[in-house]
Amino acid sequence: MARSRQQHRSRTLSQNFLVDRATAARFVRAARPAPAGLLLEVGPGKGALTTALAPHCRELRAYEIDPGLLPGLRATFDAAPHVRVYERDFVGVPPPREPFAVVGNVPFSRTADIVDWCLRAPALTDATLITQLEYARRRTGDFGRWSLRTVLAWPQVEWRLLGRIGRRGFRPVPRVDAGILRIERRPRPLLPAAELGDYRRLVETGFAGAGGSLYASLCRAGHPRRRVDRAFGMARVDRAEIVAFVPPRAWLILHDELNETSRLV
Repeated sequence: MARSRQQHRSRTLSQNFLVDRATAARFVRAARPAPAGLLLEVGPGKGALTTALAPHCRELRAYEIDPGLLPGLRATFDAAPHVRVYERDFVGVPPPREPFAVVGNVPFSRTADIVDWCLRAPALTDATLITQLEYARRRTGDFGRWSLRTVLAWPQVEWRLLGRIGRRGFRPVPRVDAGILRIERRPRPLLPAAELGDYRRLVETGFAGAGGSLYASLCRAGHPRRRVDRAFGMARVDRAEIVAFVPPRAWLILHDELNETSRLV
């Protein structure tokens, strides 16, 4: 009966527990936790990643939403005072003010909310997350396509896919494989803070598709056609290109060429 209740909670909370120790060790190598650093773990579950990560950081705060898992977690780490286990939904946790990193095998259904939390946290240095493989590939451009969220954040963070994890390494076994997604805040943003608003408006205008294509959307938004022509030439983007296939580096060039604050009309 207890096992049946746990299985029900796992399905309800979108839990797939990592059971492969070699994969946990591989994850630690990908996360590269700072020995003197602060780690926040999303959904420690039964503690597979927590156990692997604990020896490699100064402090580890693990946030678990499932109350049924808390007694086991707390018993496991009772002798490790630098590991603290909290019963809390991670996305409701105020981000620390000191530099910190996020790690975790995240519930697939909550991935977007967790990533958004990470992107909003000013002191975040990096996040290394186990997600659905397709999600990780979309966010990192591995399909040759780039998402709005990725392009918007590109001047401030780098997105990387660090590997694939077969679905058989989890219990219950999910329907799809997983990937290791790493988000790193750039030590020096690719754009000055004063230009980020203009950059985001440009990207949002392009992805809105109001003109039927990126080129038409930018012209319709009021950019002089001759400047748009020049910008597309500098970025080496075809005028007929679908917006999702325009890589982040090209968006930075388009912004530089069309930014009213840095160039004369």
